[in-house]
Amino acid sequence: MKEVRVGDVMRKGVITLPQDAAVKDAAETLKKNAIGSIIVLHKSEPVGILTERDLVFKVMAPGKDPKKVKLKQVMSSPLKAVGPEVDIEDAAKMMRDERIKRLPVVSNKGKLIGILSETDVVRVSPALFDIIRERNTIERFGKAEEFTGICEECFNYSESLRKVGKKLVCEDCEEETEA
Repeated sequence: MKEVRVGDVMRKGVITLPQDAAVKDAAETLKKNAIGSIIVLHKSEPVGILTERDLVFKVMAPGKDPKKVKLKQVMSSPLKAVGPEVDIEDAAKMMRDERIKRLPVVSNKGKLIGILSETDVVRVSPALFDIIRERNTIERFGKAEEFTGICEECFNYSESLRKVGKKLVCEDCEEETEA
């Protein structure tokens, strides 16, 4: 079976704005394009991301004027990104571990060529969604003795998953880890 790469499922045509643009312009762009984030550029290089969450927590809630606040003041930075050759499962794990929902895709020269979202990952690999959901369950409810679901090492279903480090693994993979 062919491995699925980020470049196979990323969305192209990423919406961007310069870092000196006003937050109001970004909010209007989000609404016009029905999207949840904008990649922020310095010259033509991606340097950050502005999300709906950034707007709420860093601009609206503190009562800042969106006409006066610049993107570089409230964007999330440094920007976490991947290349198009990265395996989709590795990208999903990175998104989970970094707690991010959108991952810009850059060429080996640092040029923005696409974006990968949680929705894109779920569309191509429902098993990865199970991994993300199980991880969130553990973080919310704490460590339990055993879980059921997809092993994060071998990607097989197991009714007996255990937390080893930051992963949920089946008994076989747990034994290999201990060896």
